[in-house]
Amino acid sequence: MFNFINTWYKRYFTDPQASLLVILVVLGLVIFLIMGKMLAPLLAALIIAYLLEGAVSKLEQRDITRFVSVNIVYFIFLIFMGYILFGLMPLLSKQVSQFFQEVPEMVRNVQSLLLRLPEQYPDMISEEYVWELNSNIRDNLSDLGQNVLSVSLASVPAVVSILVYLILVPLMIFFFLKDKKIVIEWTANFLPKDRQLVNEIWVEMDAQIGNYIRGKFNEILIVGSVSYIAFVILGLNYAFLLAMIVGLSVLIPYIGAAIVTLPIALVGYFQWGLTSDYNFTWLMISYFVIQFLDGNVLVPILFSEAVNLHPLAIIVAILVFGGIWGFWGVFFAIPLATLVKALINVWPVYEGK
Repeated sequence: MFNFINTWYKRYFTDPQASLLVILVVLGLVIFLIMGKMLAPLLAALIIAYLLEGAVSKLEQRDITRFVSVNIVYFIFLIFMGYILFGLMPLLSKQVSQFFQEVPEMVRNVQSLLLRLPEQYPDMISEEYVWELNSNIRDNLSDLGQNVLSVSLASVPAVVSILVYLILVPLMIFFFLKDKKIVIEWTANFLPKDRQLVNEIWVEMDAQIGNYIRGKFNEILIVGSVSYIAFVILGLNYAFLLAMIVGLSVLIPYIGAAIVTLPIALVGYFQWGLTSDYNFTWLMISYFVIQFLDGNVLVPILFSEAVNLHPLAIIVAILVFGGIWGFWGVFFAIPLATLVKALINVWPVYEGK
């Protein structure tokens, strides 16, 4: 057993480049596990800077200096953020408030529907089971109300944090864009000069993460916009709220689309029923067409440069990294899985005896 471990260690960890990779990976994991919450604004700024870097690079290709390109893109970004904060957020807040006001009525309709099931299917569903299920629904609704109340009581510190982020994050975005080369060179000073393997992985991951973030943003925007147009045409209640949820669901491949199906189906059912001018049927057909086009047309176009990963690898990455880092782990599941794949592909192997 000792000889096996010794041989395995010499094969994979004797190369100095491998030792450097191990140190960097372990250090990165420790930093994010210990300081993940504190570094959230920095991470958000990096993500948005990656998103805007593509537009800056395109302007530079037209012989516009980087300083001017950064200022143009940054100004457009501020206008876009102002539209979100003062244009879309009030609409979203209004629809969320209306939705929660109608939740009790929806729950009562669900309970009435459940109470009719023993009459329709007496051999399959008993009255005792339905009463127990209704009791669980009431208890869960009560817990939800308490959680909403606790969140509202704790909203003052959250508002203060949001205001701080609204100041710090835009500033960091500007400096990340303006001083990109300076930041990269400063970071490189802490690494050994002999870092060829690290440089190879950095070049690959820099392109992959940038492509992923910009592609994912465009996917969210396109899927959300198309969903909103379809919901408005059908006259669905809470069209903007549900379209936003559909757009954000693309952050979780495969799983997100399945989860979002439930609220869309419930809102459509309580608004129209199953037979009212077939609106519910058209809603579900439209939703599944959007999901089909997203998975089979939009994703291949937007992520044509991304490294191909098996669907099982993506699901495992979502479960693992989401369990470790929550939302950010889910958001970066695919880039992190790509990083793991890149590490495996380039890891130096000692072939000596």
